[in-house]
Amino acid sequence: MSTILVTGGSGFIAAHTIAQLLGQNHRVHTTLRNLRREADVRAMLNAAGAESSDQVSFFAADLQDDAGWSGAVEGCDYVHHIASPFPANVPQHEEDLIIPAREGALRVLRASRSAGVKRVVLTSSFAAIGYGHRPQTQPFNETNWTDLSGSDATAYVKSKTLAERAAWEFIAAEGGDLELSVINPVAVFGPVLGPDYSTSVLLIQRLLTGAVPGSPNLSFGVVDVRDVADLHIRAMTHPAAKGERFLATGGNFMLIRDIARLLKERMGAAGTKVPTRQLPNWLVRLAALRDPAVKQILPELGKFKNGTSDKASQLLGWTPRSSEEAILATAQSLLRLGLV
Repeated sequence: MSTILVTGGSGFIAAHTIAQLLGQNHRVHTTLRNLRREADVRAMLNAAGAESSDQVSFFAADLQDDAGWSGAVEGCDYVHHIASPFPANVPQHEEDLIIPAREGALRVLRASRSAGVKRVVLTSSFAAIGYGHRPQTQPFNETNWTDLSGSDATAYVKSKTLAERAAWEFIAAEGGDLELSVINPVAVFGPVLGPDYSTSVLLIQRLLTGAVPGSPNLSFGVVDVRDVADLHIRAMTHPAAKGERFLATGGNFMLIRDIARLLKERMGAAGTKVPTRQLPNWLVRLAALRDPAVKQILPELGKFKNGTSDKASQLLGWTPRSSEEAILATAQSLLRLGLV
């Protein structure tokens, strides 16, 4: 049994990671910006079938404040730094995303080093890998880094790239004995545990309710949240994960139109409102004038990227679910919770 800190316990990936850690009999510390969210997190853990919830301790800590981090990490063997801002809309100022992501990662690393933590597993993103590049037929992998001078380098892309870069630089310059592993998931789907779900899941909710008129010409990778949590835990202790980053995807990237067709075909009566027509790019650009959420996807229209998880499979024995299974699990959980 180890004691492990998971930052941002109310988050989608974090809650699933905590549930799996409890299932392996670990003790867990987790941080929340506001401790009034403790009941919400415990409800999500119950929904995930996690037992021994008395093995979880809650600490107040904010990515933009030094207070609370030393207490949260005290006595911990490992840390999963998962907390990071991911808004549904484009922020007015990109620094509103970049600063808390970068400075928050450094706060967690400093506190971990001071507390004698063995290894930090940082949740980065495909956003730190596959942007700012010319079109390529080869799948992206962990050797690729996003070029922030590219036109598709949004505020979120910059925040994840700069935060990960800062983490590696910290380890190299002042990390001491602290080890670092990084997980770079594509868009994360899978079973929703409560009404506070991730921005990526919002797409499935909008498709099921017919809130969108059709599918933009957009593709992205899909990975199941349960597999992302599993990969975090594998990277936590596996000797081969030291100093490595791992791209996490459940298969080939999918067009939104293909996701819509899957829901239409497999969700029965719940899929009747799903629109399956492809929207022309000009119409999406017009919609972006009124909807900030749509504005975020404009740089990716018509582009097709792919990624490979061969490294995680070969080094860590990771076997993810298919993209289709992740999408359907998302939809089924939204229905089960009455969120559509």
